[in-house]
Amino acid sequence: MIPQVSLKPLSWHPHIKPVELESATPDQLAAMKVTPSNKKVSEYVRTLAHDPESYVARTVLFNAIMYVDGGLDRADRELGALSASIVNGCKYCAVVHARRHAQLSKSNQVVSALWFDKTEKLSPRDAAIDRFARRLSVTPSQATPGDIAALRANGMDDREIIDLIHAISIFGWANRLMHVLGHATAVKGA
Repeated sequence: MIPQVSLKPLSWHPHIKPVELESATPDQLAAMKVTPSNKKVSEYVRTLAHDPESYVARTVLFNAIMYVDGGLDRADRELGALSASIVNGCKYCAVVHARRHAQLSKSNQVVSALWFDKTEKLSPRDAAIDRFARRLSVTPSQATPGDIAALRANGMDDREIIDLIHAISIFGWANRLMHVLGHATAVKGA
């Protein structure tokens, strides 16, 4: 039996002043897709909007990897993002993707096992995904054909494995981007 973790949301604070919506350029507004119904644009988005072309490229790629229909199950993508974020030391992303995994899987078991370093409590499939994500995140060459074989042995086809590699890889980049641009703190009252 492992204790059940209850992760509270974190807040991210930029090191540089985010773009103000009132003074944003047309390209920045278009990049943020500001509409009357989208009144809440995060500080992270407004920080990335300093370079609207890069922000749009990043968002299109991120959405295609994490939210596309078909292929790897969303919860498994979130598990790959969570394991990568733990290795990369990005507490903010780890909490966000832990909460999403728990929401999608309707269970806190996997998140609790990872949070309390009880990976022996993971299912064989979740353990294979976590191990592959950690190895790929530490040093890509640590991931071996044996890791791919373990994913296949747990029912994943080549498309799902490619989707997992994309999810893990984009968090190698996303975690580092968040680290240099800001820091996370606990949300007061959460």
